[in-house]
Amino acid sequence: MNIAEIAKIAGVSKAAVSRYFNNGYISEEKREAIRKVVEETGYRPSVQAQTLRTKKTKMIGVIVPKIASASIGRVVEGILSVLNESGYQMLLAVTQNNPKKEMEYLSAFDDKQVDGVILVATVFSAEYKRILKKLSVPVVIVGQQLSGYCCVFHDDYHASYDLTKLFLDKGRNKLGYIGVIQQDKAVGAERYRGFKDAVRDGGYNELAENYVIGSFTVASGYEKAEELSEKCNDLDGLICATDTIAAGAAQYLREHGVKIPEEILVAGQGDSELARVTAPPLITVHYSYEKSGELAVQMLMDVLGKKEAAVKEVKLGYYIVT
Repeated sequence: MNIAEIAKIAGVSKAAVSRYFNNGYISEEKREAIRKVVEETGYRPSVQAQTLRTKKTKMIGVIVPKIASASIGRVVEGILSVLNESGYQMLLAVTQNNPKKEMEYLSAFDDKQVDGVILVATVFSAEYKRILKKLSVPVVIVGQQLSGYCCVFHDDYHASYDLTKLFLDKGRNKLGYIGVIQQDKAVGAERYRGFKDAVRDGGYNELAENYVIGSFTVASGYEKAEELSEKCNDLDGLICATDTIAAGAAQYLREHGVKIPEEILVAGQGDSELARVTAPPLITVHYSYEKSGELAVQMLMDVLGKKEAAVKEVKLGYYIVT
């Protein structure tokens, strides 16, 4: 079975069948006629032949730092929801929070000639930026802002600022903060900057020093809550860079007889299921992770379809969940 035979059975031209398989425009009547023939015959076009003819692999490389993450999972769900409707398939690479691995996968995807890359990035070193610049395929960055590249990111600064201000408005003025490495511009630097500026603007500049750095795990939240408790006496509020860290911190506090929220109010960021099942539920920030994935694919499709040549940056909003 080939395109000519499909066209003959469906009563359409070979060009119409070609457009059908390449997601081009054809009338709904012709599309339905071709679809019926394809279903009845079980015909599948040759991927290799399509690649040679169109110079397109119909594959998108997606690089993520980890898979055991509610936020990353939601980004990937958003990516798939659009990719599945676009005739593209996804090649997923997981870097285990290793920026070096991110760079290796970028080079590998470039060599394997995927049509484009969606990068859920962590840290951008000078070497990293050089590799990005050399890529022969378009890339869209999710979760971080990088000048000169298409990217979809979140308003991490104002989210953390407003969360901290909420605590201060509730009369909690002995606050602590558990963050992550500052090299992570979004989750590390911007969220801590929001906390620091909010306590300063509230007249509690000294609280900016009630700060420790952890990693993206429950165990780290537990460990860093202990470290912060030893560093700062009588905290009445604890804000964490992520829900995962906050869940670990809350576990430590409960095990040491601290009542939540009566004695200490605890918040994370991310609006994950973990925040809801923690007893009591954590105050958290909702970021539009699914939407960021959807927009990233749409942006990449525009570049691939040459509908949009200019660099586009999209910053998404947030809301606090209490």
